[in-house]
Amino acid sequence: MPPKRSIDRIAAILDDIGESGKLDDHFGVPLQDDRLKVEHLPITLVYPDPAQPRRVLPETIYTAFYQHRLTPVQALREFIQMVGVVARQKGRPFTNILDLLPNSNEDASDTEPEDFKPTPEETLLRELVTLAVTIRDDGQVNPLTVVDRSEGVTQLFKIETGERRYWATWVMMEFLPGYQGDGTLPCIIVLNQTASVFRQAKENTSRTGLNAIALARQAALLILHVHGIEPPEDGPVPNDFYRQALDLDLRGKREYTCDILTAMGGISRVHFSRLKGLLKLSDEALELADRYSIDEFRLRPSLSLEPEYHLQVVRQIIDFNLSARQVQELCEEPTEQDSPEPLAKPSRHAVQFARSVLKSDKKGVEEVVYAMLTEENDHRIIKMRWQDFVSQVEALLENL
Repeated sequence: MPPKRSIDRIAAILDDIGESGKLDDHFGVPLQDDRLKVEHLPITLVYPDPAQPRRVLPETIYTAFYQHRLTPVQALREFIQMVGVVARQKGRPFTNILDLLPNSNEDASDTEPEDFKPTPEETLLRELVTLAVTIRDDGQVNPLTVVDRSEGVTQLFKIETGERRYWATWVMMEFLPGYQGDGTLPCIIVLNQTASVFRQAKENTSRTGLNAIALARQAALLILHVHGIEPPEDGPVPNDFYRQALDLDLRGKREYTCDILTAMGGISRVHFSRLKGLLKLSDEALELADRYSIDEFRLRPSLSLEPEYHLQVVRQIIDFNLSARQVQELCEEPTEQDSPEPLAKPSRHAVQFARSVLKSDKKGVEEVVYAMLTEENDHRIIKMRWQDFVSQVEALLENL
């Protein structure tokens, strides 16, 4: 039997942190009196913030969890099953979540093919499992920050910073062998009136970087907060809540401008506005762009289109790994499918093209492909435009 790890050593480190009383400046506001106190709370009394900009769980599981249809363990089990289905479809099934991690005795490049490209769900679960293993082996030294939301004799604490550590601890407790803890989390408890969206933003931007969509949510939370608008306390937070920020700016709240831009990682006002503008994307496009962590500058051109085209553009960015320039060119193409006026006689070029397509003549097809390559060197753009052409043809034929 392996020797039991010393929890006292971890506790001593945390006690030293708690006695220092020097971290108030880092957290932005005084926490409890003039000292920082770390307490070990039962994980069952701690719950994540539904408005947290970074989504740890996929959207469908996130919604079910915050609608109280799933417990934390059930949510993680569904997530693992979801990743298992995807992994089998990709030809890399696993029987244990530890199989997702590279063998510590082998180079990852030796165990994974060169063309290995994990799905977003596989990557997310792998990161959680890696963090869970680290906490199991080395202890949870970095405490969570939680807001005391207790009422009467009912104790509850909402996570302000450290949600990934919360979920990784559940993974460690329920899905990894060798757990010897007591089911608690080291937490810095702050009073409800000292909770800070700025502290949460600084934590998010100083640790694992947020993707563009998460940064858009973070920007919205900050600007809504200074305008006195707070997220709902219970249930999933819809995109329309964040979209309220699209109608707000900092012109009447100039005293907060520096604090907001600093909390966002020291970005410029222009970048802040561009990030916030991503909230104009349709719900489906937001979810997909979030899953695949698409950069802001590649998403930006799609905002010039009507919302019904956003998802199509995001899918093509993913499928063809389009650059910002290619996305711009794609979005500059007319997308309105107006019914064409009937022609008395099609042009000679149209007749030749139609014959090549209908006869499936190899020489004719080659000529069409070579003509396309003459107009556009990038085969990805050609393939994308051809798929769009086929979709238009099918739509017109259905309406005849």
